[in-house]
Amino acid sequence: MTEHRPPGLVQGKAAPRGRFPHVRVVGNLVFVSGTSSRRPDNSIEGAVADEFGTTELDIRAQTYAVIGNVRDILQAAGADLADLVQVTTYLVNMNDFGGYNEVYGEYFDETGPTRTTVAVHQLPHPHLLLEIQGIAALP
Repeated sequence: MTEHRPPGLVQGKAAPRGRFPHVRVVGNLVFVSGTSSRRPDNSIEGAVADEFGTTELDIRAQTYAVIGNVRDILQAAGADLADLVQVTTYLVNMNDFGGYNEVYGEYFDETGPTRTTVAVHQLPHPHLLLEIQGIAALP
């Protein structure tokens, strides 16, 4: 397989926390690295902490933000959410599955991408509740 576009970082998205791209296109496939609700300034959508350290984490807000970030990354590579063929979601707590699934269902139905959802011990920041990676086919 020949890569016809360079791998890359998408301008306006949070920088990866390691040496890897947001997206890589190989042939007609678009591979999106695990994506969170982190904003470019490293704050986290759906996470609020008060001056005493009391934290409120919102799975729905984070899911909207993650799907929006995945969409932006796909669009930078010439694809969109409708072009996703497979997604993997990593949830820190399966008790959040209901809220995540509710928001996910606003974007995708049974004709959408195949999906695997797994629980993980933790993600790279304690305020992150989920991360999604995906594979799309260029239209």
